[in-house]
Amino acid sequence: MRERFEAQLTLGCTPIHEVKIPTKTRSHMAALAAAIQYIYVTPEWNKKIFSLLSEKISKGKKKTGRKGMSLWEIFVLGQVRLCMNIDYDELNYKANYDILLRGLLGVLPTDFSHGKEYMYQNIYDNVTLLDDDLLKSINEVIVSAGHQVFKKKEKVALLLKTDSFVVETDTHFPTDYNLLWDSARKCIDIAQQIEIPGWRKSKNWRNELKGLMRAVGKTSSSGGPNKETRVKTITFKYLKKAKALERKTKDIFTSYVGENKTKVGKIQALRYFHEMLEKHIDLVERRLIKGEKIPHSEKVFSIFQTYTEMIKKGKLHPSVEIGKKLAITTDQHHLIVDWQIAENQTDNQLTIPIAKRVCKKYNVKSLSVDRGFSDKSDKEELEQLIPQVIMPKKGKRNQEEKALEEAPAFKRLKNKHNAVESNINELEKRGLNRCPDRTRPNFNRYIALAVTAYNLHKIGRELLAQAKAKEKKIAIRQAA
Repeated sequence: MRERFEAQLTLGCTPIHEVKIPTKTRSHMAALAAAIQYIYVTPEWNKKIFSLLSEKISKGKKKTGRKGMSLWEIFVLGQVRLCMNIDYDELNYKANYDILLRGLLGVLPTDFSHGKEYMYQNIYDNVTLLDDDLLKSINEVIVSAGHQVFKKKEKVALLLKTDSFVVETDTHFPTDYNLLWDSARKCIDIAQQIEIPGWRKSKNWRNELKGLMRAVGKTSSSGGPNKETRVKTITFKYLKKAKALERKTKDIFTSYVGENKTKVGKIQALRYFHEMLEKHIDLVERRLIKGEKIPHSEKVFSIFQTYTEMIKKGKLHPSVEIGKKLAITTDQHHLIVDWQIAENQTDNQLTIPIAKRVCKKYNVKSLSVDRGFSDKSDKEELEQLIPQVIMPKKGKRNQEEKALEEAPAFKRLKNKHNAVESNINELEKRGLNRCPDRTRPNFNRYIALAVTAYNLHKIGRELLAQAKAKEKKIAIRQAA
């Protein structure tokens, strides 16, 4: 049974609306707490957030049995992790010992007892119930709440800015010979786990393959005479050992039948890593022995996170990034109103879908992008949706284009576009420089939580600034 945590007094605990938020601090936690408390005490936003959470998490569940973590606690813990850029271990510690966080969770006792205690696995299992589709809907509510906090007039149109950056995945730099090693070691590990006869020398297999992989890497990267011959010699030894392992692994599929569901699952995983082993034996042989150039479409950048891409954005440092490209759209209040993960897409392929989505939801006055998004046909289509489109042209401009881009209105919005770079930098500080979570659903959730936590942090900073201004006015009035 899971409750939504109604806005009412809980016996023996400090009510959430009475939790005191410190204003004289630069702590990110204070800003997040101010925004979360504002959403909780405002009926309009409270009702919408709980409705979304209940529809996703509680739908179809029986209202009997042991009580689970409340919807409110799940929401708060998910935001805290990404706002503070911490892992689940640190989140577990804060949930049990951080007074401000426990007050927001509604579990801060008014007596001297410790109160509710959270376990690591309980936190992990509940926070991962959130997904990116749910968080996109929640973000729309958060942005609406933010506009109410920031805007002095209700009907102010949005000035949007779009840019992209790379969120790195938690993987090492891929080369075909170290991906071959990854595939080989996973085959050895799984064969050892399911206790198949004939694999008692697993440790020896690992040591020999790892030594040969390192030798190939060292020989390939170093100089010296007869380098090409030395590379081929050590690579031939590496491939000979890898092919022997591939044949030994293949024999498992004909001679072994899984005894239970767990072992059947292990066999399925072994089939995948065996395929990767075959693939990378072929790639290493073609590249280092035969001297072929491998087409980009055949390359794999991670055998564990297959969605990973190698992205070149034309920058000097770093010249290549391993991860996924993320396009964000922010408004004049620096709130992220839309985000999209690119699927092997260039920047100019993202512009129209982004514009169509944001125009359905908001009153948009302008949209600015950089030269990477520039496309003549896209600009003509965008101008039918949005009054002002700031899209600098790639390459040489004619007289008409030059006059358009030097107009005061164009230059003003183009200069304001640079603010999106600071928004990206802050997002990276929130944890989006590198995603530690693995598998695609977890990657998508991590990005969505980072965006919602960023927006709440921005709203909280504004609320704290308003609270400080109010305190200052009261102090001046009292002094007078």
